[in-house]
Amino acid sequence: MNHDYRPGDVLLLECPFIEATVTRVTRSYVSVRWPWLEVDPQAENFRWNGQRAIPMPAAREWEIFRTEPAETALKPGDTCLVGIPSTVVHVQAVHHFDPPLVNGMLPRPASYVEVLRQGDTHDPDLEDQGYTIDPVGGEPIRIDLFFRPYAFLELGDEVADRNGRAWRFDAAWDWHPFDGERSGTPAWPLTLLSRRGEPTLKEAVAVAQATAAGSHADELERWSGLTLAQPAAHQQ
Repeated sequence: MNHDYRPGDVLLLECPFIEATVTRVTRSYVSVRWPWLEVDPQAENFRWNGQRAIPMPAAREWEIFRTEPAETALKPGDTCLVGIPSTVVHVQAVHHFDPPLVNGMLPRPASYVEVLRQGDTHDPDLEDQGYTIDPVGGEPIRIDLFFRPYAFLELGDEVADRNGRAWRFDAAWDWHPFDGERSGTPAWPLTLLSRRGEPTLKEAVAVAQATAAGSHADELERWSGLTLAQPAAHQQ
């Protein structure tokens, strides 16, 4: 499994359903004893009770973990299954923690991948729009890389486009032209100018071949078709 995710990646998530006990039911949430993570006894200022609240559908709060039977059919003391049905998401941000983050749970996460669901375009005014997952945590989430726009580039690459305009690639929809102009997108084919210094001949040839046909618009169209979203306004 590749854990080197980056903004723009389209992922397919799944987690096998496993038995859990319902501990509490309210109008908005069903709480279950979480079957995968453990309480961190060394965590100061964090007191996790070993349970997790899963929102009812009517709560209109996105949660990738679901129950079987559905949340609305459960009552305290019931045994249910909890897991993640096959779900397509796209990466908004990746966060790294060194040392691992203390959040009251074990294992402590060394990274979080912040994802958005299909149909959601990032809105900087929405504080809780994204959902964070620990890609190597105690929850056995299967993460498949479904599509990576500009997979032939690495973050920080510098390229020249067909018109001789130089750009720095910071993410699929986050390009910075060196001429100071904020309009336009890179015109294919692309020439790799810099990757951790001077690129190797093999790296330069790979980028040239990958962009010999197609366009930035083609990458965006495929990405939008999978995510049912658009890049954030400042990235378009």
